[in-house]
Amino acid sequence: MAEVKKPAVKTSGKTATRKTAAKKDTSEKRTAKAQKAAPLKAGATKAAASTASSTGDFRDRAITKAKSAATAGKEHTGNAIENLSRIIEDSAKTIDENVGEKYGNYARSAADTVSSFAEKLNGKEVDEMVDDARDFVRKSPAVAIGAAAVVGFLISRLVKSGMDDRDA
Repeated sequence: MAEVKKPAVKTSGKTATRKTAAKKDTSEKRTAKAQKAAPLKAGATKAAASTASSTGDFRDRAITKAKSAATAGKEHTGNAIENLSRIIEDSAKTIDENVGEKYGNYARSAADTVSSFAEKLNGKEVDEMVDDARDFVRKSPAVAIGAAAVVGFLISRLVKSGMDDRDA
């Protein structure tokens, strides 16, 4: 940085140059401002780190809560499917008597299939099920999109019928 010089002053035949006092004061003020800004910057960094860690904590809590809800839902669904299997098995006897043994065997076969699905569902963890779903979508995305559309349609019909029941 270039120094600011005052005009030369003659003293006993020699020329002397003087630095301005204002230049010193300015540099001291800049230093003081920089020192004051440093703690603010450090505080902002600590606040940002605190926010990042609290965001991470919030994310971890949300993931934990979602996993526990999914696990509870999985167990509830597994139990409901097992109950459905028992109902189908019990109806097979009635079907034997009313329609014929051939149709009763179809019902037993369906009950066995439903029961094995319930066992598979209860035997897997939520993370494994998510991985299986991802693999399925990668292998056949068209079927996954079609299934999602059908499920969405069914859910919308259930919601609409629930609203119709409320109004009545």
